[in-house]
Amino acid sequence: MRRTRNAKIVATLGPASSTAEVIERLFVAGVDVFRLNFSHGSADDHRSRVDAIRSVEAKHGRPIAILADLQGPKLRVGTFAGGPVQLQAGQAFRLQLAPTPGSAEAVTLPHPEIFAALEPGAELLLDDGKLRLVVEGCDRDSADTRVVVGGRLSDRKGVNVPGVVLPISALTEKDRRDLATALDLGADWVGLSFVQRPEDLHEARQLIGGRAAIMAKLEKPAAIQRLEEIVDAADAVMVARGDLGVEMPAEAVPPLQKRIVRACRKRGRPVIVATQMLESMIDSPVPTRAEASDVATAIYDGADAVMLSAESAAGRHPVGAVEIMNRIIERVEADPLYRQFLEASHSGNLPGETDIADAVCCAMRRAVALLHARAIVCCTHSGHTSLRAARERPEAPILSLTPLLPTARSLALVWGVHSLHVEDMASVEQTATTAGVLARREGFANAGDAFVAIAGMPFGTPGTTNLMRIGIA
Repeated sequence: MRRTRNAKIVATLGPASSTAEVIERLFVAGVDVFRLNFSHGSADDHRSRVDAIRSVEAKHGRPIAILADLQGPKLRVGTFAGGPVQLQAGQAFRLQLAPTPGSAEAVTLPHPEIFAALEPGAELLLDDGKLRLVVEGCDRDSADTRVVVGGRLSDRKGVNVPGVVLPISALTEKDRRDLATALDLGADWVGLSFVQRPEDLHEARQLIGGRAAIMAKLEKPAAIQRLEEIVDAADAVMVARGDLGVEMPAEAVPPLQKRIVRACRKRGRPVIVATQMLESMIDSPVPTRAEASDVATAIYDGADAVMLSAESAAGRHPVGAVEIMNRIIERVEADPLYRQFLEASHSGNLPGETDIADAVCCAMRRAVALLHARAIVCCTHSGHTSLRAARERPEAPILSLTPLLPTARSLALVWGVHSLHVEDMASVEQTATTAGVLARREGFANAGDAFVAIAGMPFGTPGTTNLMRIGIA
């Protein structure tokens, strides 16, 4: 099951893709990571999907990553006594903590943390940004606003407060229950929604206790103000463009996407570009040309993975969407310009302070290019060596060997990494011999081809990448 591309595909499971048969078809079509959206479905629903994924993994002998995506805090207005109301631009509209039936003049907003953070002049966005209010006066129990952009407002529509850091945790009580379920099911990644600050990730890491890696979903402009700190605190990052586009102008999202991808690549953090990538394929069997270009742009930027949401969870063509995304990635990676873009990014792609592992991986990339090596073999326990190798975006695929199955699974998300669960290595000689055998067996090299192996000495010690060896398969 060797992939013929470097960038990975994440697919969300849902009503259209929950059977064991469809999950296997999705995997064969190109899915590397399956996303479980804990905003929907019961614990039993997720358990049956995990069982199906692990059955596919065992059948095909290739580690598969599971991403458990937590819902995060959802801020919503209350209900209206007479059904939906129509707000007109220029009218006054009151938001209040008091639990009274809503009308065209006022509605309950049962979130004291919002009132605590509001100031006159602050904006409020309702129903995914379709309606816009500006605060004229406020206290800890209410806010008097003026409607800037009107429209129809119905029960329990969402509220966004752009530009304001709200004093709330990224983990609700529901998230804590869902997190416990996800960890019991053996999720490899946990997606933390609506991250605003690095402290949100520290809180989650304490609860997870090393049982899964943490992915910070960047959905709030407040997170961008502390981007580097959040990237440092996370194990991976998701560019959640849909929610970002609610709280900022649409034209601000594309350059921000590039900035986030670059920040993640610089720090060696896997980065997913997500939301509305092939949106039209929810109904249509083919994407628009603009959507194909959107996926291609993320690949040219060097993203580790691109993600399907409703396209695979609820769409009419879940397998077709994966097949088309796979073809787009392969076509881009075959373009000579793609390699030129990756090479051009190396000059500014190292952190301010470098170490021995950086030097070894930099030498590895140059050795691969000079020798036209067919494969890079990384021996790793924690995944650190493979992550460092992937940050270099080398010309040869990365064969990642680890004795730890959770590590093998988590690395399925990472650019260029073909992850294998193997027995532990005891010596440099065993590593070189095994690397050559596996490079041939997995179809990366033929007898007589050069490969480059990197590892850390002493074996089994995380973060000690300090060895490079050139071998012949």
